[in-house]
Amino acid sequence: MVDAQPPAPAPADSLVDDPTDTRLDDYRELTDVALRTRYEPPHGLFIAEGELVLRRALRAGYRPRSFLVDAKRYGQVADLAAGAGAPVYAAGQDVLEAVTGFHVHRGVLASFHRRPLPAAEQVLAEARRVLILEDVNNHTNVGAVFRGAAGLGFDAVLLSPSCADPLYRRSVRVSMGEVFAIPYARLTPWPAGLAVVRSAGFTVLALTPAAGAIRLQDLTEAQRRRPALLFGAEGPGLSGAALSASDVRVRIPMRGGVDSLNVAASAAVACWELSRTD
Repeated sequence: MVDAQPPAPAPADSLVDDPTDTRLDDYRELTDVALRTRYEPPHGLFIAEGELVLRRALRAGYRPRSFLVDAKRYGQVADLAAGAGAPVYAAGQDVLEAVTGFHVHRGVLASFHRRPLPAAEQVLAEARRVLILEDVNNHTNVGAVFRGAAGLGFDAVLLSPSCADPLYRRSVRVSMGEVFAIPYARLTPWPAGLAVVRSAGFTVLALTPAAGAIRLQDLTEAQRRRPALLFGAEGPGLSGAALSASDVRVRIPMRGGVDSLNVAASAAVACWELSRTD
């Protein structure tokens, strides 16, 4: 029986023991949403957390700026470091926590370059079924919607201008990296931009708990053919303007006095219903 090889130690020139080292600036205060929102998009970067998510970002063609790892886990990314052309910084948990603001229990982070977003028209031209989000500013919900879209047969996501950033660390983590697999674009102006969706041949289906909406399972074959499912934020739901700009108002039948589901759960139910006959 051959003994397992110990993990490769971090090279001395990769080790960082000073939390104020400017090489780690991409990773500062990762739990401060307001700070990161001001910092990441203007600097053209996003942060990915965990080995699985990092590898999915690389497979999707995102270019790394750097890696930051627990020194004990350097071996997990040694192969990535060899071909990525980006520096790897290794540190102890005390330094990682001082820099990021939390205990990095996954032990692996990376900073990636963003890519320019495609136009909505380009995304629609390559899709058969899409999701549209209005004012969904919770990063966890955005990530969960992308994961559901990827797993349930939807090809793209369109976002109103005020939606949360799909490449924010929490969104990326919750999506398990599926934000890299699903094309997305910002839809402007809002909600007038929904006309672009309609002109591309989609039927805009606005999800609402309103009693006058038709049941999801009662959509006609024509309405199901190229669906664009439109969802609003938790609490307020879709705006009146977005509802007016849609083609059909649709509801998920509820029981037990519950009026609606979380937006990510609603999106999953609707995606499954419209893709179940594939």
